[in-house]
Amino acid sequence: MENYKRTLTKNRVIKGTTYIFLGIWAVMVLFPFYWMVLTSIKSYSSYNSEYIPTLFTLSPTFENYKEVFTSVPLADYLFNTLVFTVLTTALMLFVTVFAAFAFARMDFKGKDTAFTLFLALMMIPSELVVITNFVTITNLDLRNSFPGLILPSVASVFYIYLLKENFAQVPDELYYAAKVDGCSDFKYLFKVLLPICRPTVVTITILKVIECWNSYVWPRLITDEQAYFLVSNGIQEIRENGLGRENIPAMMAAVVVISVPLIVLFLIFRKKIMEGVSRGGTKG
Repeated sequence: MENYKRTLTKNRVIKGTTYIFLGIWAVMVLFPFYWMVLTSIKSYSSYNSEYIPTLFTLSPTFENYKEVFTSVPLADYLFNTLVFTVLTTALMLFVTVFAAFAFARMDFKGKDTAFTLFLALMMIPSELVVITNFVTITNLDLRNSFPGLILPSVASVFYIYLLKENFAQVPDELYYAAKVDGCSDFKYLFKVLLPICRPTVVTITILKVIECWNSYVWPRLITDEQAYFLVSNGIQEIRENGLGRENIPAMMAAVVVISVPLIVLFLIFRKKIMEGVSRGGTKG
C-alpha cells in the first residue's frame, strides 16, 4: 500500500511538472502571435507614446485593418496568392498521385534504382536549383506571369515519397483481386487507393497550401511587377511604399490578415495532418 502511494505521488509530480513545462513552452510559442494581434489594434499615436511596452490596451482600434486595405493593394496580393496556391496545389496533387502510384504499384525495369536516385534529390538544397529555374523561366519568357510562378513548384520529392509509402502499405491482395475483377489501374487508383489513403492526401494538400502561401524567395525573384506580387513578398512593398517603416501597428495588422487563413486551416485540419504523417512514415 505504501509503495502504491509513493508511485501515485511520483506519477502526479511528474505529470504536474510536465504540464508546467508545457504551459511555459506554450506561452513562449504563442506570445509572439499575441503581441502581433495586440500591436495591430493599437493606434499609431498610442503605440509611439509607449516608452515601456504594455501587455494590453484599454482603447483598441480597428483603423489599422481598414488602412491596410485602403492604402495598399493587399486584397490584390491576397487574390494573387489564392490563385497561385490553388493552381500549384492542384497540379502538385496530379503529379504526386500518379508518380507515387507508379513507384508503389507499377512494375518496370530499373524502378528501384530510379526511386533511389529520385530520393537522392532530397539531399540537394532547394537554393541550389533556384538559379537553374530562374534561367529556364527567363528563357521561356515566363517572368511576371502565373505559369512562371507555378511551374517550378508542381513536383515535390518528399510528397511523392510520403504518398508512395502510404500506397505501399495497402495489401497487394486488394490490387490482385481488383485486377481479377477486371479493374483497370486508373480505376483501382481512384476507387481503392485514394479513398484508403485519404488522410495522407489531405496532409500533403494542406502542407502544400501552407508552403505556397509562405513562398518568398521564388516569387520575389521571378516577379518585379506589382500586379503579380504575392502576400509574402508584397509585405515588403507595403512596408516600403505603402504604410511606411514607422507605422508598425498597421504593418502588424497586415501580417495578421495574411496569417489568419493559415492558422484557421491548420486548426481545422491538424488531426488529419498528424494522422497522415504518422501513416505515411509507418510500414506494415
